[in-house]
Amino acid sequence: MKAVIMAGGFGTRIQPLSINLPKPMIPLANRPIMLHVIERLKAHGIDELILLLYHQPEIIKNYFRDGSEFGVHITYVTPLEDLGTAGAIKAAAKFLDQRFLVVCGDLLTDIDFDSVLRFHRQHQAIATIALKPVPDPFQYGMVITDQEGRISRFLEKPGPGEVFSDTVNTGIYVVEPQVLDFIPHSGPSDWSGDIFPAMLAAGVELFGCRVDGYWADIGNTDAYLEACADICSGRINVGLPGEPDAAHPQFFAAEDTLIGDDARRQLEGLVVLGSNSQIRGRARVGNCIIGRNCIIEDGAELRDTVLWDNVFVRRKARITGAVLGHRVRIGEDVDIERQVIIGDETTIGDRALLKSAVRIWPRKRVESGATVTSNLIWGEKWRKTLFEGPLISGLTNIELTPEFTARLGAAFGSTLPRNTSVLAGRDTILSSRMLKRSFVGGLLSAGINVHDIKMSSLPVMRRRLAASDEVGGVYFRQSPRDQASTEVVFYDAEGLEFSTAMARNVERIYYQENFRRVHHSEPGSILELPRIYDDYRERFLQALNPHLLRQERPKVVIDLNHSPAGDLLPQLLSDLGCDVVELNSHVAEHGSGATPHQIEKAMRQLSDIVVSLKARAGFWIGPSGETLTIVDDQGKVLEHAESLTAITALVSHERRPGCLVMPVASPRIVDDLAQQGDLDIRRCKADGRSLIETALDEDAQLAASLDGRYAFTHFQANFDALFAVARILELLVSGRHRLSELRQAVHRRSYLSCQVPCSQEYKGGVMRRMSEDSAGRKASFIDGVKIEEPDGWALVLPDEYRPAIHIITEADDPERARQLLHHYQKKATDWRNELAAES
Repeated sequence: MKAVIMAGGFGTRIQPLSINLPKPMIPLANRPIMLHVIERLKAHGIDELILLLYHQPEIIKNYFRDGSEFGVHITYVTPLEDLGTAGAIKAAAKFLDQRFLVVCGDLLTDIDFDSVLRFHRQHQAIATIALKPVPDPFQYGMVITDQEGRISRFLEKPGPGEVFSDTVNTGIYVVEPQVLDFIPHSGPSDWSGDIFPAMLAAGVELFGCRVDGYWADIGNTDAYLEACADICSGRINVGLPGEPDAAHPQFFAAEDTLIGDDARRQLEGLVVLGSNSQIRGRARVGNCIIGRNCIIEDGAELRDTVLWDNVFVRRKARITGAVLGHRVRIGEDVDIERQVIIGDETTIGDRALLKSAVRIWPRKRVESGATVTSNLIWGEKWRKTLFEGPLISGLTNIELTPEFTARLGAAFGSTLPRNTSVLAGRDTILSSRMLKRSFVGGLLSAGINVHDIKMSSLPVMRRRLAASDEVGGVYFRQSPRDQASTEVVFYDAEGLEFSTAMARNVERIYYQENFRRVHHSEPGSILELPRIYDDYRERFLQALNPHLLRQERPKVVIDLNHSPAGDLLPQLLSDLGCDVVELNSHVAEHGSGATPHQIEKAMRQLSDIVVSLKARAGFWIGPSGETLTIVDDQGKVLEHAESLTAITALVSHERRPGCLVMPVASPRIVDDLAQQGDLDIRRCKADGRSLIETALDEDAQLAASLDGRYAFTHFQANFDALFAVARILELLVSGRHRLSELRQAVHRRSYLSCQVPCSQEYKGGVMRRMSEDSAGRKASFIDGVKIEEPDGWALVLPDEYRPAIHIITEADDPERARQLLHHYQKKATDWRNELAAES
């Protein structure tokens, strides 16, 4: 007799275990699930097998080959499309000229197939379905039969009101060849959803045979864990690799294994140890299935856990009720709670905590000390810190979900005094609105009032924070680095970006889940601020010289990028007397912002219009109103370093003594320009809060970054692209300057940069060696290590949040700048490689 094994499913519900394996090949007691099925069939004398494949078929073929190694003969059928459970069998029709058994390749069972075959013959049935009583039939296909076993009805995953039986379809069928005539020749079809109901409707008698014994449909990770637990508890007997230990009969060790005497004495329950695996020292292991080439170090504790092959568990790790895929690395003192599933080739850093029921997809890295509370799917890693400076960034609706942001809002609210108020705003992206709304719910649950400014420019919100009594603010925007990601940016009561201490306070509450939940009668309230622009507009106009601008009426072209600035900036510039040409000024909510290609095209259009209209300048406003790209009167799109230089020259020509604040990496030419205007340059770290705090401490006129953000502090000590446009125009008019002339008059040095990939664990070592290498030379350590050379400088700066080290050089001679860049790039690369080799 032949058997057909259904082995083509995608295994979506059991991810991440099925990411790199078809579901029938997932190991169960160190052997593929389908091998247990094959051995069960062989025990009943069924050795002619037809395997129906579709998803990742080569993995199955390479393992089983022709079946001879397992005492069976295998024929493979691989349809060109997903045909469903019945359609796939139709594709194998030429091999099925006699009665055959159908069984799923992802079942674990000890059902007596002979009893089903006898029932089928006795009832002279055309098709018989093995039926199993289960305590919870809701998640399965239910089958209703009469007393003689005739099927009267099929119910696919019934609701509570439809449960008339506890017998479910096991996916095991005995079928006569004529049943194939009911299956369409093309297109997908399923047994329980299409073919069997159609046969009933046609008056064909179908039978159901109630069976006893163990049966488990391993369709999801919970079912997989339960099946492993059933093997350990003895509910089902399967062939276990290795021989039972004389002193501990429930310890099955394959060849070339090693277990310490102390560890052996502490074994509990069933323990399966795959070939070439080790349990060292005083490790405690109970009810565990451990694959091949695994190492469990001294002091580790494993309970009710499954390890696939090549897993390394460091000392003092504690793992309970989890599944660890192939080539997983677990660091020291890691704590993994129940129902955690870790995909292949994932590394869990020392002292990490993985909370219960977390799923981690393959090839992820969880950093040392991290606490993982939700699934880690497509992102690279789960950081031990949520924040990157003042913001949290993640893939929209994958890493940053409404559930996540609601908890984040509750954590933020729990750091604030009850019944205080927070400003909440967003950009024009629809997903920003979605995530902001769930965040607001979290704030309300902590007793915090929300002043909702809806879709607005970020400078307006920061100006309001600095001038009112709100205790903080939050702004949701699409990430400028990745359209698929959202950024949540946090601000304090002064409108400054969050400090490290503030961020850690929110993180602590988030990870500890120590949320403040107010009484049901005391949640916060939501108040809209429809007139928030009024104060901003009034102060904006007061900070400038409208009379000067109205005299000349400078023509300016503004690309507003469909941002909220479109509701505000054109009218402000018109009120100042400017002749404004607006591009992309319509403000509308949309699903996604401009792509890099669209931005490049917009820049070309802006440049062309500036030239054709002979405008004084052109400006492109960033989506949240903080960043600015400048086009000079000749249509040249200025790089941010060029813009910084031009603005420094404009401020210098005003000859108002004071200082300007800039990052360590700003070009040296700004020092020369500032000196001409009796200005000092104060350099500091490049993050926004450091720039603004330094500007406030030094009473600076301007704080500027190298990514197009400018803060003219006499208006507000926060970055504001809207005001920067007006102030630049005022400076151009008052000094009768042209941006192109300023650009051409400046002696430009060669300014270069690159990145050296470097994981977090080696950054400190690289920077230590860089510091040692700088001994005896002029160097600064404000932000990274900056080496002053006679004819230039080089900055080696570790990226705080990404696995990279930045190298920046500047020199009069372009060749010398390249030499410096390559020299320090090689140093950083060599040091990184040496550190990796030492570890």
